[in-house]
Amino acid sequence: MTRPIVIGIGGFTSEVGKTTLLCELLRAFPGSEAIKTTRGHYRSCGKDPHACCVSHLLGEEPQVRSGRRETYEPRKDTGRYWDAGAANVHWVIATDEQLGKGIQQAITRVNSPVVFVEGNSFAEFVNPDCMFMVRRADDTRIKKSAKKIVERATPIYVTNIYDELPEVISYLRRSFTEGHEVGKN
Repeated sequence: MTRPIVIGIGGFTSEVGKTTLLCELLRAFPGSEAIKTTRGHYRSCGKDPHACCVSHLLGEEPQVRSGRRETYEPRKDTGRYWDAGAANVHWVIATDEQLGKGIQQAITRVNSPVVFVEGNSFAEFVNPDCMFMVRRADDTRIKKSAKKIVERATPIYVTNIYDELPEVISYLRRSFTEGHEVGKN
């Protein structure tokens, strides 16, 4: 199979609705897959280790988990992807240095024509066909990982997911059906 169409969902800051947008797109494009990346480190992240820390999962190579049994966790992003109708979910667990290799491995596992990838950092290693950047209308901050890729983002910035969702879906449907490269219109 050829490389799937890669649609990135990034954010200017945290907690802006990236997962919500990705789930809505999974509902709008049945049969699509999703990739979640988690960057870890070999030290405590300062948060509740039972809530977020993946340090114990890190090794010499990136870890890619695929399939419902390996990735479904209620109320976590991967569980939300499944609940939204993802055909498959791939979870990349890697250090900063391993992320490029891990995302490439995850993409080779994708069997659907389209895969949605949440996060900013993956776009440093893969050129997405389309990259949506989510930000809140009332927040002008931009985190470091967003600054690195914002110039390459598709010129649709979602500030209110539910107001702009029809436009995003329409844009993607036109791109898929008209046969041109997504994000290159």
